[in-house]
Amino acid sequence: MSQAQYKAQSNAYIIEIQDRAAGIITRDERGFRFFSSERLFDSLEGRQFRSAREAERAARAVLSERSRRTNASLFAN
Repeated sequence: MSQAQYKAQSNAYIIEIQDRAAGIITRDERGFRFFSSERLFDSLEGRQFRSAREAERAARAVLSERSRRTNASLFAN
């Protein structure tokens, strides 16, 4: 595979967190832009990230925060 073919194929990635498709990131001249594929991750919609790894960490943080809130409300009663 030539370098040009590799670059053309690596301009978009799916971010999956715990078997959930959180969204898609696309590469542009400034980094990666996030497009949510599930309501839970809408807070990341349109955000720019420096790397795919940074976008993945942000999606993991959103899911983790939701889990904390859910657990807190379950144990509060």
